[in-house]
Amino acid sequence: MQIDRERCTCCGECIAICPVSAIRLRKKDAAAGLKAQAVINRDECVECSACFRSNVCPEGAIQEEPLEWPRILRKAFSDPVYTHKGTDIPGRGTEEMKTNDVTGRFRDGFIGIGLEFGRPGVGARFRDAEKAIRKLLPLGVQLEPKNPLTQLIADPATGALQPEVLNEKVLSTIVEAIIPVERFPEVVAAVHAIAAEADTVISFGVISKVAPDGSVPAVKAMQAAGLTPSINGKVNVGLGRPLFPF
Repeated sequence: MQIDRERCTCCGECIAICPVSAIRLRKKDAAAGLKAQAVINRDECVECSACFRSNVCPEGAIQEEPLEWPRILRKAFSDPVYTHKGTDIPGRGTEEMKTNDVTGRFRDGFIGIGLEFGRPGVGARFRDAEKAIRKLLPLGVQLEPKNPLTQLIADPATGALQPEVLNEKVLSTIVEAIIPVERFPEVVAAVHAIAAEADTVISFGVISKVAPDGSVPAVKAMQAAGLTPSINGKVNVGLGRPLFPF
């Protein structure tokens, strides 16, 4: 994003719109020949386009700009109306967690995990997600191949991301994977270590099938790992049909 210096009147209307507080007001500097205006901290901007789409600027001074690699990843992971070229869907995750009756991603004996780095207000950089992937791979997790973050991995053996993307900042990014139930306690221990090192907030989601008796196998595994799970459900209301032969 960029702000047209000639159009900006420094009204400040755009400040509250930015979800990562990347816009600030700069005072007039007569000596440098600069007028008072709003400026965007490009290192903190996640290219979500919220300030542009809101039409909050009365002068139309906020403008989108052509984005090259790797900066375009900021928009791909932060702008909800931008279709990620690696998945053909908008957003920073996949549809796998919410459509298991169609995809069959999570089967008996396995637990799915979703480790989300960042949220509006703080954002996250890919380097934190890379640390998590590096810690989780030795535990036998299977990363979701259709996840846009997985597609940035340069070395599948170590989980190292492409080096040029590590410092790019996004609203959030999600590590999606599955793990055998018996190894779940190790994953939880790793998540605790990851959280202690991460320079952002982390949300830990756990996904599993409901057993024929109505119980949720993942609950016992979570309780054994020292967690107090909040049980939630996603119910398919006819938007898809059970295509997977479980």
